Amino acid sequence: MKNYGTKTFGEINAGRYDALYEELMAKETHDSVETLAELAQGGKILELAIGTGRVALPLAARGLTVHGIEASKEMVANLREKPGGSTITVEIGDMSKVRLNDTFDLIYLVFNTIFNLTTQEAQVRCFQNAARHLNPGGLFVIETVVPDLSGYVDGQRMKGSWARMDSARLEIAIHDPILQTVQFQRIVISEEGTQMTPHFMRYAWPSELDLMAQLAGLERRERWAWWDRSPFTANSKSHVTVYAQVGQ
Repeated sequence: MKNYGTKTFGEINAGRYDALYEELMAKETHDSVETLAELAQGGKILELAIGTGRVALPLAARGLTVHGIEASKEMVANLREKPGGSTITVEIGDMSKVRLNDTFDLIYLVFNTIFNLTTQEAQVRCFQNAARHLNPGGLFVIETVVPDLSGYVDGQRMKGSWARMDSARLEIAIHDPILQTVQFQRIVISEEGTQMTPHFMRYAWPSELDLMAQLAGLERRERWAWWDRSPFTANSKSHVTVYAQVGQ
């Protein structure tokens, strides 16, 4: 997808991100905040791709010190408008490259956002950057889906979300199994016209993420199927994985 970069998701979605996800993901937000707060043990926290603060703001409201890195100025502007948003320090930039003059007890990256880094090299660099910012004994937590490619036929997938008398929503996806990338186009057709929302991602399997962690000097401590710490099995659709520095 031409000119799709680390800022693109936020530039396209900032204006409607909360409307799309805040209510839909209320339980996920609650569960993730509970678990992350326990893992932080009162220490300093860094969120990679902090977005509009869906997870960071509830953590800060508990009295925890939360910092963030975010590529999109538009997403951060929405964060600043929310109660407590002005108190969170956010560095604008690529989460795989930004270096802060600070270290943290807990770093986390949720909601498949590692996949928004669209090359394997960038994803490895993200792990290395997270490791660089960890205090001794600190933890790096990542949450993603387990890739499911069963719906693709000849590398393509198309499905409809709704079809009404005055509008319809389609999602078209093209899969590249060699690069492990998926190009999405979400299309809404209505009486007002056609709206197209692109998305581009590179997925990674849990075992590949473990190898990236090893390259960054980290090792897996825990892997759960969800934020409630349910066991990860061959049938799990997602995973929450906790990494720590080797030997810590």
